[in-house]
Amino acid sequence: MPHIQALFSNIYFLGFLSAVLTFMLSIRMYPVIIYTVRAKNLMDEPGDRKIHGKITPTLGGVGLFASFSLSLLVFGMSVGLEKLDLIKLIALLTATLILLFLGIKDDLIAMAPKKKFIGQLISSGIIIFFTDVRITSFDGLLGIGELPYIASVLFTLFVFILVINAFNLVDGIDGLAGSIATISSVAFGIFFLLNDNFLLALVSFILVGALLGFLRYNLSDKRKLFMGDSGSLFLGFLLAYQGISFLALNQTVNAPFTVSNAPILLLAILSFPLLDTLRVFAIRIKEKRSPFSPDRNHIHHRLLDIGLTHIQATLFIAISNILLIELVLVMGDLYINVQLLISVFVGSVLYLSPFLKVFEKNIQLVVLKTEQDQETSMEQVLSSEGPTQPIKTSFTRPVKNMAAKIETAAVQVPIAEEHIAEIKKSQRQKIGTKRLVIFKKFPKTKMPLKRTAN
Repeated sequence: MPHIQALFSNIYFLGFLSAVLTFMLSIRMYPVIIYTVRAKNLMDEPGDRKIHGKITPTLGGVGLFASFSLSLLVFGMSVGLEKLDLIKLIALLTATLILLFLGIKDDLIAMAPKKKFIGQLISSGIIIFFTDVRITSFDGLLGIGELPYIASVLFTLFVFILVINAFNLVDGIDGLAGSIATISSVAFGIFFLLNDNFLLALVSFILVGALLGFLRYNLSDKRKLFMGDSGSLFLGFLLAYQGISFLALNQTVNAPFTVSNAPILLLAILSFPLLDTLRVFAIRIKEKRSPFSPDRNHIHHRLLDIGLTHIQATLFIAISNILLIELVLVMGDLYINVQLLISVFVGSVLYLSPFLKVFEKNIQLVVLKTEQDQETSMEQVLSSEGPTQPIKTSFTRPVKNMAAKIETAAVQVPIAEEHIAEIKKSQRQKIGTKRLVIFKKFPKTKMPLKRTAN
């Protein structure tokens, strides 16, 4: 019995156990969410800017939150957290619950950005004012040291809002948001383990377990699940919370383990969402558009355009993120502002390399191959035996991974000669197609019209 008690008091064992049990809980929870979303028809439908080509269950963030919060409550009570840590735990769950509801509403019905911003401010304020978790110093970065209280509160609010929205923007392809959040949480979790902080270590590794369970379905072809805004807002907030707690713990006088370049390491861990957001905002402002106007200028869009699959693009970004973190750890003895310059330069080279002109030929080949695939697919659908009657129809349809549109096409619809009926065009649908409707009663020996898929 004493050996078991000693084992459960070991923070490293608890971190591993919490991740494993949360993973097991989550993989049982996500299928229930997929079934419920399908039954209630709460699906994410393809659109002009959507990369996926078929309706897909969303609200994966509900499973993330449920598995994370349940595991955190169970392990938090099991390890006997102190009163201050219990207050932090309750504040954290309350803040994330607010963002979860905002995300669910935005997934189901469009929500005004102003309301989401207010919700993010409230959630961030709960953490700052009830737990006093905030950024108090820049550690000499850009020549800035200790921050006054008001400046500390305002800058911490800014960091929360920035990371939440930056992470929300990078949730564009399968596996990307989950992978970046997993890498970040593992990095933060190791630091919290080395500092014997039970609460923060549990937050990190429980989140890792929930994310690994989610990625199993997010990367699946048969039972795919999107996290939606309910997940991206929740994860962005937790990453910001871990990052700010990382800086605060590193500045503690009696901390068992510290790093000399904590601000640079934090920027490296969150480098991809921050760099991608800064880049697309700059492009939109340069084009005299709103920074929040949607487009296809993200780095992951470029990776798809040069021919990479979702998994390949995610691996490229994840490996680049890990390499940048390793670089910052290696050059920890350099002057902190020199580290900042090197990190920004190397990070830009890693993440923006797909925009080199050498990949322009790849994009042209991808566009040509996509057009050929579309034509081949249409021919296969329309191929059939028997006499055909040519019907000319015009339609526009977004093509995956490119902005091209098919303008017009002449298709052969197989119809038996004795049953050719009057055909007329119906009203244009949302996706810009026109259905062909046959208005004639067929005899008992009729040959039905084979309807082509859009």
